[in-house]
Amino acid sequence: MRLAGAISDLAERDWRTVVVTSGAVGAGRARLGMNGKPRAIAQKQAAAAVGQGLLMHAYETFLAPLGLTSAQLLLTRSDLADRQRYLNASNTLRALLDQDVRVVPIINENDSVAVDELKFGDNDTLSALVAQLVEASWLAILSDVDGLYDANPHKVPEASLIPEVPELTPEIEALAGGAGSDVGTGGMVTKLSAARIATAAGIPMALMSGRDPGQLIALVEGRSVHGTVFRARADRLEARKRWLAFGMAVKGAIALDPGAVRALTTQGKSLLPAGVSGVEGDFAAGETVAVTDGAGREVARGITNFSAQELRQIMGHRTTEIEELLGYKPADEVMHRDNLAITDSSKGLATP
Repeated sequence: MRLAGAISDLAERDWRTVVVTSGAVGAGRARLGMNGKPRAIAQKQAAAAVGQGLLMHAYETFLAPLGLTSAQLLLTRSDLADRQRYLNASNTLRALLDQDVRVVPIINENDSVAVDELKFGDNDTLSALVAQLVEASWLAILSDVDGLYDANPHKVPEASLIPEVPELTPEIEALAGGAGSDVGTGGMVTKLSAARIATAAGIPMALMSGRDPGQLIALVEGRSVHGTVFRARADRLEARKRWLAFGMAVKGAIALDPGAVRALTTQGKSLLPAGVSGVEGDFAAGETVAVTDGAGREVARGITNFSAQELRQIMGHRTTEIEELLGYKPADEVMHRDNLAITDSSKGLATP
């Protein structure tokens, strides 16, 4: 009810809202009388199939009396991994938001058909990708925490809320810790990942408590909010680079030596086999992989011209040696600069 009221207030101020939600599996599970969370994929998908309608009914119940029309859009990772389907989803959302009738698109992961390799994994990531799809002015994550703290507030009572993050530095990311980390601030890993995606697209993100969605009005009016605001990068990625960086699931990783990192991130160069120092995972040519520095920090993502097996044979060698080592030569570059995007803002953006 409070969220619907906030969306209506935003609409009165000529702001259009897209909602990324969860709850389909939970709603369907209750209706089907399932005890506990379903473990089998088929059971989870069955619960989602029942729950999606129930979830939309709940949104319609609260939005319609306020003069708002709800619209459902279900997405899987594969919808965004394919460039044409990515553009189709973007065009659909834009068309909905351009209607004279006040339409509120309700986005949910398509749990009734998605399998693990096609899932986003969390709604934080999905919300950031949707914000990119519509080139949103803001991404607001309404959470069970007030924002990013300088320590885990559940374990350190005197922890302080960080009101603003100008840049996602390694020090800021370290505050999130990892899954089950003793030093993490609690549930922050995926939220900082979402901030990284959104801010790279030039979209600021606010992390606030879901108990007070009325703060959304203060946010769009430029007033202070009780939460954490992540400022957008000035050197925003252009549309295709955003898709390369975040639209597709990462299948593995390529580690680089320091010289190759500099060539990629500050000189706009393509990635050559001589700069590769390690390969992680088992991926095919044409798949998306992360590019990391010597410390294991991701600096870029892109589409590889070589499989993991091929890269292990040619890494550290010159381009002129590829054919001799493999018996064929599919490309000169491991990744062409047109097919990679710099994802670490601290490294700067490579010039096109």
